[in-house]
Amino acid sequence: MTDVEILRYAAFSEHESGGNPAGVVLAAAGLSDDEMLGIAADVGYSETAFRTEDRGDGVHRVRYFSPLAEVPFCGHATIGAAVALADRHGPGTYVFVTNAGEVPVGVDEHRRATLTSVGTRVADLPGDDLAALLGALRWAPEDLDAALPPRVAYAGAYHPIVAAATRERLAELDYDVPALKALMTDRGWTTVQLVWRESETRFDVRNPFPVGGVYEDPATGAAAAALGGYLRDLWLVPGDAVVEVSQGADMGRPGHLTVALTPGEAGVRVSGTAVPITG
Repeated sequence: MTDVEILRYAAFSEHESGGNPAGVVLAAAGLSDDEMLGIAADVGYSETAFRTEDRGDGVHRVRYFSPLAEVPFCGHATIGAAVALADRHGPGTYVFVTNAGEVPVGVDEHRRATLTSVGTRVADLPGDDLAALLGALRWAPEDLDAALPPRVAYAGAYHPIVAAATRERLAELDYDVPALKALMTDRGWTTVQLVWRESETRFDVRNPFPVGGVYEDPATGAAAAALGGYLRDLWLVPGDAVVEVSQGADMGRPGHLTVALTPGEAGVRVSGTAVPITG
């Protein structure tokens, strides 16, 4: 695998020191699952995107691996891979055929990309699951924002959404890694979307990701899309809202994601910039 070209992009940031770094392999047609998993582990980022097939007319088969497992969909690696393609072939729309479904991504000349997620859905978070989740997070029920009820949301992958009552609670991330990993593995959750609502359409978020071998994800496009679906489904924002999401500041890797809800669309649009990592 020494001849495999591995690109690195920082997604949801205009600076390579911010946002979420993603590995990108544009020529992965000959790689086995074990080889892709090994590359993702060596890269060490939360996810690496692998283009396993160019189907022509801008359609590409793409798979995503964390250091520990394949994931059905990853937003920041989608943004990074689409910008990598645009850097080589020019701005335009690229359609990624993922394990979760087709995801179109438009890229402009400024390396800003917008993905449209698969259709979103939201389900209740059972009381026993919520209690186990709060226990693993070391949160108390009074730490929650009663205006934003806990739910499990989907936009290509499943993410429980839990809202903190204060920014201080969000800042103090100190969870039980084995307990949270076991719970997430059992329930099929990809990350946990912890949010604090600054205003009607502005959120600070954090994303524990122990099932991927990463303590925290710096900027999570799939979870941002799931959050958009959650806000829309529960009528917590207007149906045509544009939601601004800040993530990664607590880790020293600030990033910014824009989530747009379009009436009549089943999916959610998530936008951000990606830049090559050269260092």
